[in-house]
Amino acid sequence: MTTDALDPLIHVPALLRIVATLAALPDGDALSFTRLQKLIGLTPGNLITHLRKLEHAGYVSTEKNGSGVASHTSVALNNRGRAALDTYTAALRDLIAGL
Repeated sequence: MTTDALDPLIHVPALLRIVATLAALPDGDALSFTRLQKLIGLTPGNLITHLRKLEHAGYVSTEKNGSGVASHTSVALNNRGRAALDTYTAALRDLIAGL
């Protein structure tokens, strides 16, 4: 495997933290936006921006319930995101093994 397998989207530190945090959940589980924000340590605006990139790539799914103050957004890593993280970590292992 070459460094070409290092997904440039996942390679961004904040995005890697998001994907890795969501991957630690059992398959099909989700985190609330607020909980994810606290775990990652990003501002709401930064987290929204990063989640949009991951959602556009098809790596995460978000679900918003309610509206206004009572709204609740949950975020989950989907199968495509898990596969992308697996490929990324395998490429990192191969890169390190070749040193």
